[in-house]
Amino acid sequence: MSLRKDTGRPQFDLFYPYLTDMPLRDQRETMERPFFSLAKRKRVKPISYTSPDGLVWVEVRAVPEFGMATIWDADILIWVASVLTNMKDKRVNDIPRTLNFHPSDLLRGINRHVGGENYERLRSGLARLQSTTIQTNIRSQENGKGKRRTRQFSWIESCREDIDEATGQSRGMELTISEWLHEGIIMEGGVLAIDPDYFRLTGGRERWLYRVARKHAGGNDGRGFTISLPTLFEKSGAEGAYRRFKFELKKIAEENELPEYHLEWLESTQSKEPALMMVRRSQLSYDHPAYRGRALRDKRAPKDLA
Repeated sequence: MSLRKDTGRPQFDLFYPYLTDMPLRDQRETMERPFFSLAKRKRVKPISYTSPDGLVWVEVRAVPEFGMATIWDADILIWVASVLTNMKDKRVNDIPRTLNFHPSDLLRGINRHVGGENYERLRSGLARLQSTTIQTNIRSQENGKGKRRTRQFSWIESCREDIDEATGQSRGMELTISEWLHEGIIMEGGVLAIDPDYFRLTGGRERWLYRVARKHAGGNDGRGFTISLPTLFEKSGAEGAYRRFKFELKKIAEENELPEYHLEWLESTQSKEPALMMVRRSQLSYDHPAYRGRALRDKRAPKDLA
């Protein structure tokens, strides 16, 4: 931070990372487990998840005033991960946990309209990311006594904004991400590239399902990844009944409009519950009708931040 020449008061030293010029990245450990609310309405009910083998667990709690951070709020974290990974690729020393930026550049980077309403939505998203509390044993280590350490954090450690007193306009923002998230971004293999069309997905379940597909079906020698609906339901952390979840996932599979990935609904399985197969479209056979994918509706238009 430096001093303004006209007033001698502190001001932000801004940089302008345009994500159109760099690959998008998402932190891989957050992509398959229930860290975010999938609904746009305020959620205060906690998320409590334990993996089928009992080794990994996640607890997410919200402050009633703000509600839980949503999967649309997570776009901000994708922007951060992309900026920090770009620094890492350029061999920047001491990659920071604190970023200075102008909100208009962040909004453009996550394919949102730049305007007063979306500035307010951005501020609300930052408040949810800072107030939501996560506790997990992911990336934990043995402490030498047969016990595992757990970590508790919020996605954003602190956030501040410089407002012009005369115009009421934002001069810039500064946010500091949690140590846990920062470690996960800069560690080897900590991020995965994602398709820019991800930001154009409007449904919370579609966004979450793309992240699961990207995490699990990105390679696997073209065989894709198959997962049962009950397991998907547990991984989603979604509110509501399993029956409703199954109905909505089947509809998403029938529409089959996720970027990069083809979905196939498997009604009959050994468990007597449906399963979903996810395969990268580029790994399908040339004569498969979904080989080249299907364009998302209204593909070019930016969306409003939820």
